[in-house]
Amino acid sequence: MSSTKTKSKKPTWLRAKLPSGPEYVGVRDIVDKNQLNTVCQSAQCPNMGECWSRGTATLMILGNVCTRACTFCAVQTGMPTELDLAEPPRVADAVFKMGLRHCVLTSVARDDLPDGGAKVWAATIRAVRYRNPNTAIEVLVPDFKGNFENLDVVLDAHPNLLFNHNLETVERLQRPIRKTASYQRSLDVLAHAKRRGFPIKSGIMLGLGEKEDEIRQALLDLAAIELDVLTLGQYLQPSPQYAAIDRWATPEEFARWKEEALAMGIQVVESGPLVRSSY
Repeated sequence: MSSTKTKSKKPTWLRAKLPSGPEYVGVRDIVDKNQLNTVCQSAQCPNMGECWSRGTATLMILGNVCTRACTFCAVQTGMPTELDLAEPPRVADAVFKMGLRHCVLTSVARDDLPDGGAKVWAATIRAVRYRNPNTAIEVLVPDFKGNFENLDVVLDAHPNLLFNHNLETVERLQRPIRKTASYQRSLDVLAHAKRRGFPIKSGIMLGLGEKEDEIRQALLDLAAIELDVLTLGQYLQPSPQYAAIDRWATPEEFARWKEEALAMGIQVVESGPLVRSSY
């Protein structure tokens, strides 16, 4: 799904901080020496310079090859060739060396595995907690194809801050943007975690061609499952091979959606052009 629909230059409010400084170098060295992946690098996050310069990164487990081919995401797509069972202690060590008080873990989708990678997820959460007992753990997970047994393996490891799974876009755009994912399945995954007693978080991108009434309906659907934290950010096209940018949503539009979401009962809303779900 490639296009050049939006050819205008990025607006000034999308200028991000370039990577620099000793803290940035320190994070890069920890990630490299521990042989880890980060969503910052793999997904080309615009906030990498700022986050790494503050000594923090979002660690991505289960490799850097995703079995899905979402048209918004820069993470490499293909069939993974291995499963690194020694990864969890290396992640825990990296969190310790970075001195993180709030750790965000995410992963590629591993539809090639019977459990979708749930056991590695659980082992990683437990390893991070054991090495870093005072660190709050937030998880940003795939949908595990809606398999609640696999999802419960992750939840039973008790991430102790937030359970995060992204809706990504409005219902009409799910198939062209997320392909093998499902709007209702994502809502069901979030609702299941909520029933288990976990605070839940989700994110939506603007600029993919969604209409106002569709955004509003997505917010209402998230509010209906008692979403605790919502992120809204601008979609940025990784390269011409990915979904085109339909428009640049202004800071004023993001502020307006924040007010609407809060009024619907969502407790915490981070809304702005550079906001990301793991940021």
